[in-house]
Amino acid sequence: MKRIVYHIALVLIVAQLMLILVSWLLSATLSEHVRSLLSDEGLRWFAGGFSRLLLTPLLSWLLLCAMAYGCLRKSGITRMFFWPKNYREQLAFRLTLFLIVLMVGGMILLSMVPHAILLSATGRLFPSPFGAALVPMLAFLCILASAAYGLVVRRFSHVYDVFSSMIAGLSSVAPLLLLYLLFMQLYVSLRYVFG
Repeated sequence: MKRIVYHIALVLIVAQLMLILVSWLLSATLSEHVRSLLSDEGLRWFAGGFSRLLLTPLLSWLLLCAMAYGCLRKSGITRMFFWPKNYREQLAFRLTLFLIVLMVGGMILLSMVPHAILLSATGRLFPSPFGAALVPMLAFLCILASAAYGLVVRRFSHVYDVFSSMIAGLSSVAPLLLLYLLFMQLYVSLRYVFG
């Protein structure tokens, strides 16, 4: 996996460097509608907008899903689906099921009834606040359910362990974060040069 990420990252870096060179050559030959990344305007755009251009909902979704993944993995909730064996696992199963039903019911009440808070002004689910918050709500549901399960079955002995599991999830997707940053930088650079 690391080797694949390394090769993809290398390709994205080389593509970014080639784009810088091609943008300079095309703008030097007086091609219209091509902006150079090496011009004063291009350097100001790159330096001034780097952070703002990389901040997208996809980045926050990736971070939230990574935390949920870490919590799911460390809590042992995935073994719950093979029917709990002892009393503690049965109790955790019931609590987790109750939390899931409660949160899904809350989402339904906030989005499905007439004039619901999370509907758009036209009464649609997509696009709406519900659609924008769907991934964060699902990630929160996974974190809450797996944290409750892990605490009851004592896979987590303290809230600190829950936070540690979320951090472990972030570290497990760190290669994807690197690829996201490199890909988004190439994408916004292409839009700047040819847009």
